[in-house]
Amino acid sequence: MGILPEVSPLFVIVAGEASGDLLGADLITELRRHFPDARFAGIAGPRMIAAGMDSWYPAERLSVMGYVEVLKHLPELLAIRRDVCQRTLQQRPAAFIGIDAPDFNLGLERKLKRAGIRTVHYVSPSVWAWREKRAEKIGESADRVLCLFPMEPPIYAKHAVDARFVGHPLADAFALEPDQAAARRELGLPLDIPVLALLPGSRLGEIKRLGGDFLEAAAILKQHLPDLRIVAPMANAQCSAAFAALLRNSGFGIGDSIKPVLHLLSPESRISNPESPLSHQAMIAADAVLLASGTAALEAMLAKRPMVVAYRLAPLTHWIVKTFGLLRTDVYSLPNILAGRKIVPELMQDDCKPDALAAALLPALRARAMRQNFSPELLAEFRRLHESLRGDALHNAAGAVADMMRG
Repeated sequence: MGILPEVSPLFVIVAGEASGDLLGADLITELRRHFPDARFAGIAGPRMIAAGMDSWYPAERLSVMGYVEVLKHLPELLAIRRDVCQRTLQQRPAAFIGIDAPDFNLGLERKLKRAGIRTVHYVSPSVWAWREKRAEKIGESADRVLCLFPMEPPIYAKHAVDARFVGHPLADAFALEPDQAAARRELGLPLDIPVLALLPGSRLGEIKRLGGDFLEAAAILKQHLPDLRIVAPMANAQCSAAFAALLRNSGFGIGDSIKPVLHLLSPESRISNPESPLSHQAMIAADAVLLASGTAALEAMLAKRPMVVAYRLAPLTHWIVKTFGLLRTDVYSLPNILAGRKIVPELMQDDCKPDALAAALLPALRARAMRQNFSPELLAEFRRLHESLRGDALHNAAGAVADMMRG
């Protein structure tokens, strides 16, 4: 067994987006169980900063998606990466941990690994969706890959890459039987009417591309179900402002009237359990969820709620992906990928239209209105998948980092 680092080891961590900030904050807490005097620095969100990390840049600077969108911000991103690389090489941390953000982190990890710094990539890129050869390239960057899904390590094993399934933190965060009545009380929603949750994404570009269609779909559903209430949790203040602008041009009133139709849940909204994100409470409270493809689909599955998954890339980004055959899967959302078959509707690109979105959501909302259970078979499959992802993920992730440093 190797020797642990000296007192006060430094970990440099780079996280992008709200999901990476949440993972990073919890990882910092767990790593302190192994290294009580550890120090943390890098690129962080507010939760990581609150956990005691020294932030060189805010995580939101990395929240760019799509080939065209990245090109617009490329000079800034490259400058940040050069600076982080230089600082890390100067400070020689016990380990560098890149949390998600593969386009930013993997190139950085490769340089650091070649310079003799231990590297960990936490949250495997979607090697099952993109060209599998990418797993070998990831091994050139990371000494160890921490995977959230059980089908990922066998792919890496084909390319002799050290990858560990640690479980998914979200699977531990959600109860197997979420309490819908409690979530509705938390959000001030009636118990006996249909509720729809809208999650058009955590990036401004996503909200601009999807927000209007989501609101139009909700307006169509409101015509069929006059009692329908809608909740729209936002990831940050910028997203909240962008969606509110779309909302002002729609037929819905915003939360100050006596019986608002649409409740816009901003990050400043107060709930009694701040450890449970507003988006989780909104999904659990809802009878159906309309969401942008991404982590939210997994969250809706863990909340055991029927969903419709939608997405629309920027036109040039979509053309690049299709023309060069970069995507090797015909399903996009995590529930469908984990199940190995299409169990939730996916409406992508040209199929993402308000009338189609509304039609796909209507059966689940009507079931609630008629006091019926919607698809017990689907809910049983959601529970099975939930159980397959559980296992004290954050404890396992910190342990995998500590074991690497001992070896």
